[in-house]
Amino acid sequence: MPVANVNGQAINYADNEASGPPVIFSHGFLMDHTMFDAQVAALGDDYRCIRWDERGFGETPATGHFTYWDSADDAVALLDHLEIDQAVFVGMSQGGFLSLRAGLAHPDRVRALVLIDSEPGVDPPEVLEGYSGMVGHWLSDEPLGPVGDMVAGLILDDAELSAEWIAKWEARRAPGGPAAQMEFAAQTLLGRDDISDRVGELSMPVLSVHGEDDQSITIDKAEALQAAVPDGRGLVRVAGAAHAPNMTHATIVNPAIAAFLAGL
Repeated sequence: MPVANVNGQAINYADNEASGPPVIFSHGFLMDHTMFDAQVAALGDDYRCIRWDERGFGETPATGHFTYWDSADDAVALLDHLEIDQAVFVGMSQGGFLSLRAGLAHPDRVRALVLIDSEPGVDPPEVLEGYSGMVGHWLSDEPLGPVGDMVAGLILDDAELSAEWIAKWEARRAPGGPAAQMEFAAQTLLGRDDISDRVGELSMPVLSVHGEDDQSITIDKAEALQAAVPDGRGLVRVAGAAHAPNMTHATIVNPAIAAFLAGL
């Protein structure tokens, strides 16, 4: 796969090079660009679909401490590398964190936002404590075991997909793998700033897509976001979905995104 050397990073990315309007997909924590396979399959004939591995995940290394503002700059720098002036930003969870910041820092580059199970706020202390424990286990030599099952359940709540991603996570933790970069990525997640008071500055259209059963970021966060942005285009509630409805309920999510894109 191609690599963009931007912002002092080596960004692994995929580009279908279609002639339609560009859409850049940013994945969630612990995931990689392949989590949007179903969206590219559905939208790729009509849109130029760019996906990338964020720092510390997939094939993109994390070379040191960074913030989601840095990740937002990475996404825009990738657009520069591809000579794309403006794109729709689709971000799931962590991908939404950086997409929101791209909208604030680079509003002229963000045509619209699609936020999948994301929010502008931060986690309460008790949740941060739980995540810290998970990260500690992840960085240890112990098998993921019940921790992997729990995390996969929160993200996917789908047995087949969970098994697939747990195997991928274990491979990344193998000797010589990039698991140590998890520490940088986790610090970014746990130490992110609260931008809730700034979402009113987002002038571009914003669509929210959210799993009704999401326990990581509850759907009321998406409701609050839609109420706060000037051009909220609605909240797509995905019944029975956990944290990654684009993977588990693509037949609902894909038409919703397609309709939003067509209406821009």
